[in-house]
Amino acid sequence: MNSAPGPRIAVVGAGLGGLACARVLQLHGRAVTVFEREASADARPQGGSLDIHAGTGQTALRAACLLDRFRALARPEGQEWRLLDPATGSALSFDAPVHDDDSPEIDRSQLRGLLLDSLADGTVRWGRAVMGVTPLGDGTWRLQLDDGTAEDADLVVGADGAWSRIRPALSDAAPGYAGVHFVETGFDDCDTRRPALARLVGNGTLLAKDDSKALLAQRNGNGHIRAYAAFRAPQDWQRAAGVDLDDPAAVRAHLLKMFDGWDESLLGLLRYPDGGFAHRPLFVLPTPHTWEHVPGITLLGDAAHLMPPVGLGANLAMLDGAELARALIAEPGIDDAVRAYENVMLPRSAQAAQDCAKALDDLVPPTDS
Repeated sequence: MNSAPGPRIAVVGAGLGGLACARVLQLHGRAVTVFEREASADARPQGGSLDIHAGTGQTALRAACLLDRFRALARPEGQEWRLLDPATGSALSFDAPVHDDDSPEIDRSQLRGLLLDSLADGTVRWGRAVMGVTPLGDGTWRLQLDDGTAEDADLVVGADGAWSRIRPALSDAAPGYAGVHFVETGFDDCDTRRPALARLVGNGTLLAKDDSKALLAQRNGNGHIRAYAAFRAPQDWQRAAGVDLDDPAAVRAHLLKMFDGWDESLLGLLRYPDGGFAHRPLFVLPTPHTWEHVPGITLLGDAAHLMPPVGLGANLAMLDGAELARALIAEPGIDDAVRAYENVMLPRSAQAAQDCAKALDDLVPPTDS
């Protein structure tokens, strides 16, 4: 842990929320160490494009003194939405279902890089996976690392996502399958190699939906487009369908059968991707997810409130991180700060989880509705 004076703060997870927390703490001269299981910032792809909302994500970036640098990277034109008729491929609406009028897009990798670059050297300890935590009886905690070593902290912040190793110290809740599966694929250099698809998607997001399934496509930076088939199905749907998920041709054939009758311009999202398909069953935490306050430990982001990926998760994670850091700066002690943070975060996340569940039902309605 950092040997600087002050409480020993350990953030577990170098996602957007954990990094926002560390950045705001360092701006105010507080020591913090971030433990991350991945070997480096480039160990795996970071996902697609995010719309960063004025009232949440941008509030966090302002607290981190990074809003101007975010604006220089963001794509305001990415807020565009196109709702298309599945049968004809023609536009039904160009209205954007945004949460704020000002919600520019940015690639997740760019945003994470912005936060990482803002931290002091050595803040993130790469390749240090925290396997669990143990209370020491005086309000402090011991982090157990995967290499057999341990680190002690006055405050542990679980920012380690859906399958958090920190959450069990506060809650018995575990993520459950939401009943919806996303199958992701993508297209590179679309403006040159797939101009018709690029025109169809436009600058932002395309959506076509019917019954309990939908096709989405989203423009990312550098001419890349990510596409998703979303549908209601059992978690192990591939068994009943006899589909080998490691066989792209079999997955493609199954999806084309599922979306049979849709316009060919939309089916191109399934016929001609670069590479294979990634399978993403959606998991959520119970709503509301709450816990009794425990000294010296708390959660933020997906570790605290995993919800459907409909545009709120990253924004709330960064806001969580910034607000926890500001509470730690403003309040007289760690316990006061964590209580103040949880008193705001828990009810806010409960409402957001309800909103996200409704948005998912609107996207792919339950089959019994």
